[in-house]
Amino acid sequence: MKLAMTAHNMFPGQIAVLILASAMAIPAVAQQAQPAGQPQDTPPSVSQQPSPSASQPATDKEGFWGHLNPFARKKWVHKRIDPLRDQLSELDEVNARNSKDIKDVDSRAQAGIQRAQNSADQANQAALAAGSQAQTANGLAEGASSHVAQLNTTVNGLDQYHKINDVEVAFRSGSPVLSAAARKQLDDLATSLTGHEGYIIEMEAHAPGRGSVGIQHSERLAEAVERYLVTQHQIPVYRMHYVALGNVRSAEASDDSGPVHHSSVHIRLMENSLAAQGATSPHDVATSTGAERP
Repeated sequence: MKLAMTAHNMFPGQIAVLILASAMAIPAVAQQAQPAGQPQDTPPSVSQQPSPSASQPATDKEGFWGHLNPFARKKWVHKRIDPLRDQLSELDEVNARNSKDIKDVDSRAQAGIQRAQNSADQANQAALAAGSQAQTANGLAEGASSHVAQLNTTVNGLDQYHKINDVEVAFRSGSPVLSAAARKQLDDLATSLTGHEGYIIEMEAHAPGRGSVGIQHSERLAEAVERYLVTQHQIPVYRMHYVALGNVRSAEASDDSGPVHHSSVHIRLMENSLAAQGATSPHDVATSTGAERP
């Protein structure tokens, strides 16, 4: 009766609120009064439903829209891009190392090629120098061989003389005095020998008379000729040789008519061509002076 009086004294809005609160409290009281172990017929409220994080494994989905959310946050975008950036950085590092390794290999290859080229150039220069030295040695050997051959020829020809001129100096019978014509002949002969080497003067003296008389007389004639050449023209004595034959004719005489009948000294100018090399031959001078030739 008191409740009815109270409700009668409330405003209509207050009554509506009261009714709504009573309606919501009744199910709660009923749920608390239900015995334990009895299954509930009513579905769990929204607040009692299990959270997605407790019943489902964690995913990388962001928000209600998941990975299809077009308005995803920057953190989610960076979370997707950072692995790619790491891979790209690793690739850049690998490329940089490869590039460096390639440059190092190329540098070593170029250095090796340069060293090989330098070695080849040095070997080529050494070969050229060796070839030049070989040619020089070959030239020296040929020169030495030629010189040896020349020495052999010189040694073999040291005692080889040939006649280049001869003079017949006549004397009056029984007198070793030189006439003017005889002195002229000896002067021309000596003039042809001035400044020359490699010659000798051979003399054969002849005089009438038998035996030692003719020999002694012919010896005085040869000494007269030798004395004149030494004193007047300074011809060395070692270059003159004579033999006193008396009245015997020489082996080169063209006639064999017996003993000689006139006093004379036959002079032969002999030259060693090897010893006279580089000098004008007395033969040429004798020809230019008009001396008698064989």
